[in-house]
Amino acid sequence: MTRTARELLDTTTAHLAPDPDANPLVPLIERGAASRDTLAALALEQHGVIAADHRSFLHLAERAATGGDAACAAFFRTLAEGEVLAGQRLTSFAAACGVDEERTAAYDPLPGCQAYPAYVAWLALNAAPPDAVLALTANFSAWGGYCATIARALRGRYGFPDEACGFFDFFAEPAPDLEAKAAAAVQAALDDGRLDERLAHRYGRLLQAYEAQFWSAL
Repeated sequence: MTRTARELLDTTTAHLAPDPDANPLVPLIERGAASRDTLAALALEQHGVIAADHRSFLHLAERAATGGDAACAAFFRTLAEGEVLAGQRLTSFAAACGVDEERTAAYDPLPGCQAYPAYVAWLALNAAPPDAVLALTANFSAWGGYCATIARALRGRYGFPDEACGFFDFFAEPAPDLEAKAAAAVQAALDDGRLDERLAHRYGRLLQAYEAQFWSAL
């Protein structure tokens, strides 16, 4: 039986879902047990992740467009636009954590945190765009859940104002337009026989592992 893109996205997301115990930090934030310095480090690490992922997604969009894959190009352009919006919202969270421009400039990133964007950059250079769409979309589900938990905790446990929670609200909210573009990109690749599920699963597994490193390093 021929599968649809939506079915493939759902099964891949379920297959690659992280172990509930893979993230040691979010439960601490949920309980209000993470220090303000740890929250500041989260903001500082995300500053580097957002900038790197933005460039990676633009490169994937360019590669897809050059290869005549309009659906994948649209997906990655939307991701790149989202990183710009997320970066704007990150500023308020960083300020609430006591992070200013001087502290940002002096901060030395943790290798375990920056492994994730480094791998996204690898995908931007090496992965076929449809395979990257499937891998990234599967990974976003767990990230969105983490962000929803953090946003609630920042308000309820740490007393952060809504503006300071906007970065996490942004990723926690449903993104039907992005989901539709992911499905269109995967469907086009399925129809043309351009999707390598084996590689997409490998990429997705590594993305989840590098995200787990991000939280553990913090």
